[in-house]
Amino acid sequence: MSDCPLSQRPAHLGPVEEAGFVAINTIHCENHYRERFECLFCSRAKMIDSMPGFIGMSVLKDEDPKGAYLVISYWKDKECFEAWVGSPEFYEGHKRAFADLKAAKQRGEEPPMKSDFRTYDIMTR
Repeated sequence: MSDCPLSQRPAHLGPVEEAGFVAINTIHCENHYRERFECLFCSRAKMIDSMPGFIGMSVLKDEDPKGAYLVISYWKDKECFEAWVGSPEFYEGHKRAFADLKAAKQRGEEPPMKSDFRTYDIMTR
């Protein structure tokens, strides 16, 4: 998607050396949903950007066209991350993807994407 803002400039990262906590979401998309998934990130609501303790985010696309995406977010600490996940801003930032999942379920289809979410404390740099 050459017209996608993510392909035209690198994702903003604040001072990553200040991060004490990292969340990594591995997302597997059905082939028919890959373009939609990329569009969701290109036009994201940016709700996370103003959350206390948020430092930055990278979205990585596997070189294998059928591979997973990694969404890596960097946080000051675990408490800031947990505040994000429990916030109205989290829902607002993800509502289009949640709607896609709900619509697939209502049609009796498999979800167009699946997520494996992990969190990490930074041990060393």
